[in-house]
Amino acid sequence: MIVGLIITCEVAFWVLLAAGLALRYLWRMPRTGLALLLCEPLLEVVLFAVTAIDLKNGAQPDWRHGLAAVYIGFTVGLGHATIRWADARVAHRFAGGPPPVRPPKYGMARAVHEWKVAGRWILASVVALALLQAAAWYVGGHGDTSSLRAWQTRMLWLIGINVVIAASYTLFPKRAPAGSPGKPVR
Repeated sequence: MIVGLIITCEVAFWVLLAAGLALRYLWRMPRTGLALLLCEPLLEVVLFAVTAIDLKNGAQPDWRHGLAAVYIGFTVGLGHATIRWADARVAHRFAGGPPPVRPPKYGMARAVHEWKVAGRWILASVVALALLQAAAWYVGGHGDTSSLRAWQTRMLWLIGINVVIAASYTLFPKRAPAGSPGKPVR
């Protein structure tokens, strides 16, 4: 049941996103589209409530409950950026908005961009870690929480990987090729 609900939430996320953007830009109903986009967090509230009820009713915590926590964490950490990304592209394509801003390619500007991306992934992981820990405490000593602990380990690895990637752009900034705009030719 939990996995089916996670899949339903993911499909509903994209349906609400598409419908909200269509209302905003195709049918020129920006307030209605915004209202629909603001319904997105309700999906995670429903998933959270169903997962908590499932655990309260005596279900043994397993990978499905961990996946629900991770899904909620990723939606919190990455959902807003995803909506902003899609909104910029739809506004440009269908409403004459400015072209979407591309991330910088070189130097410290790229490093700053990578730290911002890492920050979103770290936020997602920290929220998932907190939900996983809350689930482990909720179950207490009455159940096997090893699957929840395994998800926590994965989230810690994800944080580490994102820090390493962002740090690599800081320590070894990518240089613009010779002859590119803004780069003197020697």
